[in-house]
Amino acid sequence: MAIDKVKEYFRQFGRDKDILEFPVSSATVELAAEALHTDPARIAKTISLYGEEGNCILIITAGDQKIDNSKYKHFFGKKAKMLAFDDVEPMTGHAPGGVCPFANPEGTKVYLDVSLQRFETVFPACGSENSAIELNCSELEKFSGSLGWIDVCKGKGES
Repeated sequence: MAIDKVKEYFRQFGRDKDILEFPVSSATVELAAEALHTDPARIAKTISLYGEEGNCILIITAGDQKIDNSKYKHFFGKKAKMLAFDDVEPMTGHAPGGVCPFANPEGTKVYLDVSLQRFETVFPACGSENSAIELNCSELEKFSGSLGWIDVCKGKGES
């Protein structure tokens, strides 16, 4: 199971015991917020997109954000294209509902959207549809192996 890979990954940092597992699904932003009793915006949502050379790009955003196509195209030089359902697990190492920026296949590129920086801590998934870990932004940057902070989203109310 992918969550076992994520636990093993966090073991090297002494953080494997910090992974939360729920008796209910946390596969969507809304379900995760409910399971964690927190604001949906604090859920660190992982958006999986096609990258170059058969790899994928993971963009971690605040739960209330959506990709802004013009910002994405300006940064990456191409239109954002979400992974097809059947490509998610082979390309990210995690099944839909548990995709996270940890223990991904080699060549996966992870970016963090600046929308997360307004929170002291956020909750990314941990490889299953009923798991998460609470991290501050510095920890998320370190543990995700992020290539950097980018601004490719628009929040609610932005056009």
